[in-house]
Amino acid sequence: MAIKNITTISNETKGEIEKNIHLMEHVPESEIIADLVYTAKSGTPLLKIGRGFPKVMITAGIHGNELPPQVAAVRLIGELSNQDLNGTVYIIPFAVPHATMENSRRFKGVDMNRAASKGGFISNNILNAIKDLKISAAGDFHSTKPGSNPGVESVFCSKSPCYKSYLIAKYITESTYSKIICHKEAGALYNGALEDECNLEGVPAVTCEVVSQNGLITNEGHERSYLQMISYLKYFDII
Repeated sequence: MAIKNITTISNETKGEIEKNIHLMEHVPESEIIADLVYTAKSGTPLLKIGRGFPKVMITAGIHGNELPPQVAAVRLIGELSNQDLNGTVYIIPFAVPHATMENSRRFKGVDMNRAASKGGFISNNILNAIKDLKISAAGDFHSTKPGSNPGVESVFCSKSPCYKSYLIAKYITESTYSKIICHKEAGALYNGALEDECNLEGVPAVTCEVVSQNGLITNEGHERSYLQMISYLKYFDII
């Protein structure tokens, strides 16, 4: 069985996840998931599973109302907890518990996926944790509503300064039939996305999107997000 432990990154984000009934209808019951939901009352939970290298991170819930990846993350935790892994997986299933509790895209009026470059915001705290833990790569998982940007199941990446970002995205899109959206330079479109800031810091990262209405969840949505997460881990031969 994989070694695991839970810590918190920031107590400013604390929230009662169980108040989001749309999310909890799909969250499986287990001791480890109950521990994560309880930990979220104190702040952003960070779960470590496994040991050794490579060390990768999976984040979900940067936008609290994007529910499929958060459900996918807790499902993944249940699966990985009973496996022997070829490395270490750090998982943040609820990046902003308070926003998830309120089913809100923003936290204190701020889009956390535009704030990873700014001190004092949880996305920046996550970026610092990635650097401090010497994470090999990061995957940030989201959902996009139909008709929005991008509005389709996809994986964002860039080729510079971390070409491996593109290679990870190419692998995931080829195995899941998602669309690849690649920029030549990280941060070329806008500043502050966790994926872009990781790449600019030399940590290859991707953003994975599945299609779902904001604040709602379908079995297909979280299943597709789960498959993206599995593909991401398989790229590194962790599972």
